[in-house]
Amino acid sequence: MKQDRIAAKNIVLVHGGFVDGSGWEGVYKTLKRDGYTVAIVQNPIISLADDVAVTKRTIASQDGPVILVGHSYGGAVITEAGNDPKVAGLVYVAAFAPDKGESVFSLIKDPQPGAPVPPILPPQDGYLFLDKAKFPASFAADVDPETAAFMADSQVPWGLGAPNGTISEPAWKTKPSWYLLTTEDKMIPPDAQRAMSKRAGSTVVEVKGSHAVYVSQPQAVAALIETAAKGAAAKAA
Repeated sequence: MKQDRIAAKNIVLVHGGFVDGSGWEGVYKTLKRDGYTVAIVQNPIISLADDVAVTKRTIASQDGPVILVGHSYGGAVITEAGNDPKVAGLVYVAAFAPDKGESVFSLIKDPQPGAPVPPILPPQDGYLFLDKAKFPASFAADVDPETAAFMADSQVPWGLGAPNGTISEPAWKTKPSWYLLTTEDKMIPPDAQRAMSKRAGSTVVEVKGSHAVYVSQPQAVAALIETAAKGAAAKAA
């Protein structure tokens, strides 16, 4: 691959709620093999402001333009952190793309009739968990059962300050964006993904996959990220 034909050789991956950055391993390996520099953010997912700060520190450590990638709640993080001048483009992977003043909670508070409802348990000491028994079917239906069970049992507590955090200025209004839409998603309904990606003006690719598509289909996710890395240059021109 000729690096001079891409807008950004630096990729920064941001995970969502209930999980950590290790789920990006397959995507990471594909991008590294193809010559990209890849950084994986390990957000504490306690508050949106903290996660944005952690993500911006990772962006600052890169040696040039960045393609910023977010899965699920990570989409809210990149929507705010993506205003950083180093960010050349945004990639949403089955992710929230909030507008100014919106939060993840405001986007999910009024689900459409018949839409799947994530099995989020009542808060425990200010933190959220998914029902472990329902986690595989809701979050990771196309992930192998052993891995899905591990993901359920290794959940990262999601602080209420994270999904309640509001966006001050959405980066997708000024930066080009791409969106990988998962048609079998039981966490963020496909119709909601379509609405958010259309509003953001994203280039959309639909994949038949679960919410955990970054684990189950890393090649498809990496392919869109590489498209963004090349396409951001054309859009900038």
